[in-house]
Amino acid sequence: MGILAWHTASADAPAGRRTLIHDGLTRSYVVRLPVQATGASAKLPLVLVLHGGGGDADNAERMTGFTAKARKEGFIVVYPEGTSRFGDKLLSWNAGHCCAHAMKNVVDDVGFVRELIDMLAGDYPVDMRRVYVTGMSNGGMMAHRLGIELPDRIAGIAPVVGTLFGDEKPPASPVPALMINGMRDEHVPWRGGPPGGRGARSWDGTPTQPAVYQFEFWSRANGCNQPATQHDNGRWLQWRDTCPSRDDVVLYVIKDNGHAWPGGEKGSRRGDAPSSALNATDIIWEFFAGHEGAHVSR
Repeated sequence: MGILAWHTASADAPAGRRTLIHDGLTRSYVVRLPVQATGASAKLPLVLVLHGGGGDADNAERMTGFTAKARKEGFIVVYPEGTSRFGDKLLSWNAGHCCAHAMKNVVDDVGFVRELIDMLAGDYPVDMRRVYVTGMSNGGMMAHRLGIELPDRIAGIAPVVGTLFGDEKPPASPVPALMINGMRDEHVPWRGGPPGGRGARSWDGTPTQPAVYQFEFWSRANGCNQPATQHDNGRWLQWRDTCPSRDDVVLYVIKDNGHAWPGGEKGSRRGDAPSSALNATDIIWEFFAGHEGAHVSR
């Protein structure tokens, strides 16, 4: 970027933990700003990173390393938080069939994220054609739901160790999607079926679809009409569909990854160790950076 003077992306709206009230609930989120050349007026990409079930913003930030990536590449990263009956502990997202408090109480997480994006665009120099969502586990399921229900706000999604359930309706317009799953994942089995692990009781009992179903769902939704390419490099399987509209769809299934963020840190002391086969944060940002939302409302 050369030798420049630097300051934070906005002098008015602070970074750090902030709140908004949506649907009668006080919702929390953490904002991390990049540094930017003094006097620059360019709008910046925004990446929302959703924690897994039982996690929080701090957990998602530490596990993924997205803050360091944002500062290096020059985008805004925000870590929204779900809800819980235990205050700021054991937070979850209402992804339809999962999970816990948010699912059981039909929390309007889609509405919360829509309002959050609009508020962030008013507070920071957000490029509304470059708003992206990624997430881990329950957060990955929520990323799918947001792509489906908010294609007018979201230019790309990247669920990690997430899933679909088979009853989702296609979005009103295409959304580029990159997905990462693990063959050793016992919580969200890559071949589909009942969820496992300690959080299985947080679901409503609906079996998960195989990982490749996610790929097929988004390929159909994005109007891809050419044969997908498949590749096995020894450490992962990859499916890729480069669609005529550039609303690309990519799936990685990592052979030695369990329920973890590849290339990141363990989500908890008892959690699975992440695979080193690839760095999910690097791959996700590279994917997002190559896709500007053609269907997103300005």
